[in-house]
Amino acid sequence: MVAEYVAVVALALALDLALGDPRNRYHPTAWIGGALARLVPAVSGRGAGAERAGGILVVAAVAAAAAAAAAALPHALGLGISLLAGGWAAALASAAAGAVLLKTTVAVRGMERHAAAVADSLDRGDLDAARAGLSAIVKRDTADLDGDHVVSGVIESVSENTVDGVTGPLLYYAALGLPGAFAYRAVNTADSMIGYRTAMFRDVGWFAARCDTVLNYAPARLTGLVMVLSAAVLGRDWRASYRVMVRDGGKTESPNAGYAMAAMAGAIGARLEKAGHYRLGDGACAAAAPASARGQIESAVSMMKVTSVLFSLLVAAPAIAALSAAGWRWWW
Repeated sequence: MVAEYVAVVALALALDLALGDPRNRYHPTAWIGGALARLVPAVSGRGAGAERAGGILVVAAVAAAAAAAAAALPHALGLGISLLAGGWAAALASAAAGAVLLKTTVAVRGMERHAAAVADSLDRGDLDAARAGLSAIVKRDTADLDGDHVVSGVIESVSENTVDGVTGPLLYYAALGLPGAFAYRAVNTADSMIGYRTAMFRDVGWFAARCDTVLNYAPARLTGLVMVLSAAVLGRDWRASYRVMVRDGGKTESPNAGYAMAAMAGAIGARLEKAGHYRLGDGACAAAAPASARGQIESAVSMMKVTSVLFSLLVAAPAIAALSAAGWRWWW
């Protein structure tokens, strides 16, 4: 059984690296977002206390529904095939379905595509297009950003997505199976949509933001450490990666976001800056030289890929084996 679940992790990551994301209408994250978009207005505008209570109910309901669907689908498929072809075929079908479902919580290839689009725009000297491309992957206003801050925004997003879009889902899969990965994805999606960053979502999004902070505490710090190892594997400055992570990891408003970003900044020699909020790293974003800007972005994507693989090998797989040995099998 351990081998089956480790194989699901490996296949899910391989599928994402090879194929990327399905079309939006087929993507479970889009369905989760659609459910949140329909439910949140129903609990908004009712006063602070009612909005907080409503926000808790919405996030809990969507996360529970996502977890239940993720638990039921592979088993239903396996049961159907077992009636037709026997146990071995059912196990194989269940594992394949699990890998496909887990893949939908992982987003390495999609982030690579977005980052490359911004790099292409910078290569052409089209700063407006680069800003527009960046706006698709960050929450900040990109309309007036200069080239350095555009490059910084891309690298920051790649770093954060390594946690939100790869290592977070994999860690919760290791601990709680597909239900854990999908519940994590539901909470993460809710935070990105309604996490209390504006007056409109201050109360209704309070629970989503707090849940996301709690759930990302361990993945963020483990990812920072694995990213240091990735720097060593890629021949980057792993000592600077570790030093900057320790020094700057706590400088962001989020208690979690800074660790992967700081480790990335140190590894590739970049300076990551959100004006008026934080500055991470000692290097410089060389947007004035397009080749340097592309080089930094491509280095960040390479770090994300290697970190994803190492995290699967060094964290997810051992966690599955250790929890299995300890009898933590209820989700299997």
